[in-house]
Amino acid sequence: MRPLLLLATAFLTSCGGYQLGGVKPKSLAHVKKIAVPMFDNDTQHPRAEAIATSAVVSAFVEDGTYQVVSRDQADAVLEGKVKQIVYNQLRSNRLDTMLPEELENDVTLDWELKDAKNPLKTLARGHSKGNSRFFLDANLQTARNNALPDAMERASEALVSRLSNGY
Repeated sequence: MRPLLLLATAFLTSCGGYQLGGVKPKSLAHVKKIAVPMFDNDTQHPRAEAIATSAVVSAFVEDGTYQVVSRDQADAVLEGKVKQIVYNQLRSNRLDTMLPEELENDVTLDWELKDAKNPLKTLARGHSKGNSRFFLDANLQTARNNALPDAMERASEALVSRLSNGY
């Protein structure tokens, strides 16, 4: 009977350090609501700012650590910029090495989280990267446009992870 009691006690105390709730960085402990205005776009890609903003909001909603609200209700404001979109050739045509068959796009988002009451106070800043791979079809522009949201989604998940978990 005693070993059974000891085993039961070990099972109950094994998760003694676990806490319900978020594990936000200490500097963001007071932030519960974030406003996400439209990102800026330093690239030549049309609508990249709208795709990035939408991906970031979706990542915040999916994560659930912060509530996305309008600027007047927010504790902090996330300002972002689509800094760079780079395409790299992964695979070329067997007969023509200058003709790509598979590409990778790398997206870089620069961002800064500012206090909503004092916009001069920066709470966090950084850059997040995401990428995706895609095969080319008859229309290169369509293939690029179709692959961009996936790369933006990955960069947005990295951004939200950094704000929610500290890494």
